[in-house]
Amino acid sequence: MVRRIDVTGTGGVRLAAWEYADPPKVREADGAPGGVLLLHGLMGRASHWAETARWLSGRHRAVALDQRGHGRSDKPADGPYTRDAYVDDAEAALVQLGLAPAVLIGHSMGALTAWQLAARRPDLVQGLIVCDMRASALGAASQREWEDWFKSWPVPFATLADVRRWFGEDDPWVERPNPARGEFFAEVMAEGPDGWRPVFDRAQMLSSRETWVHDAHWEELIQVRCPALVVRGQDGELGRAESQEMVRVLPRGEYAEVADAGHLVHYDQPEAWRAAVEPFLDGVLTG
Repeated sequence: MVRRIDVTGTGGVRLAAWEYADPPKVREADGAPGGVLLLHGLMGRASHWAETARWLSGRHRAVALDQRGHGRSDKPADGPYTRDAYVDDAEAALVQLGLAPAVLIGHSMGALTAWQLAARRPDLVQGLIVCDMRASALGAASQREWEDWFKSWPVPFATLADVRRWFGEDDPWVERPNPARGEFFAEVMAEGPDGWRPVFDRAQMLSSRETWVHDAHWEELIQVRCPALVVRGQDGELGRAESQEMVRVLPRGEYAEVADAGHLVHYDQPEAWRAAVEPFLDGVLTG
């Protein structure tokens, strides 16, 4: 059963958190089950973690957060959409949901938020999974490419089938047909009077990514003291050399690679994703 829990982020922003299955029931003598907070990537939403949250909930309490500007959470026109704002929100969610000390699982932007929070508040985080996010700065050209890409979207889309086809096949950024990518974007569209449009503001998304376009985040990664697993899709945006360097600088880093997966690792290969992360999670939460 899906349950929504509203929490309050920094500046009073209302954030929607979601449980996609009932948490496990344990006897008081067994102690509370370990908690997991799932953080989606840029343009994503909590529901992208639904499958992961459901299998996690068999043994642990798992909550996925719609981050500011995304999903059903508030989208303040003036932001802020800074790194500090995202990290502060995640910290507030951990405390208000009673998950700490938790394992943080983040994809892309959500992974950066996760490791920054783990570095800042080690008392709240007992484990970290970084999914396909670079620690190096992307460079100013990346932001210009994204601006052009957003302008190329043929919005509004007449139907959800058109959304799936464009993002899964027709988008110039797609090298080969990718139905999982089409489904990913179909989930972040809402129907209006003239068709289907994204639930997020594209200008706010550009603002959100500015900090990792222009800034590297190795320093915060080095400060993470808890066990950490770096996962990359074989064809994702995080290269093998950089991912292995990330593991090397993490004091307690481990590495996993998912074959035949792009940037959307948990969407492209959900079973292989589970196989890659479940042993690490069990070791942290029950070890």
